[in-house]
Amino acid sequence: MIEAIVLIVVKPGNEEKVYQEIIKDPPRVKEAYRVYGEYDIIARVEVPSIEKLDRFHDEVLRKIKDIELTETLIASAYRGG
Repeated sequence: MIEAIVLIVVKPGNEEKVYQEIIKDPPRVKEAYRVYGEYDIIARVEVPSIEKLDRFHDEVLRKIKDIELTETLIASAYRGG
């Protein structure tokens, strides 16, 4: 399983709209948060392969017109409890 953190910048004023679109995608989106700072939304995504992560980007994120920028961080190891 691949875990990734997606950092999202949204067009001003559309944060709640984009947040609602992103959380509609379980089981891939495990958590999502509206945050303050350089990014507007942070989402934790779990997928079985890089190909499935590509599909998530293509089928979900790129179809949301109010997203200006994303940065995806792929976790190299998970040591949670």
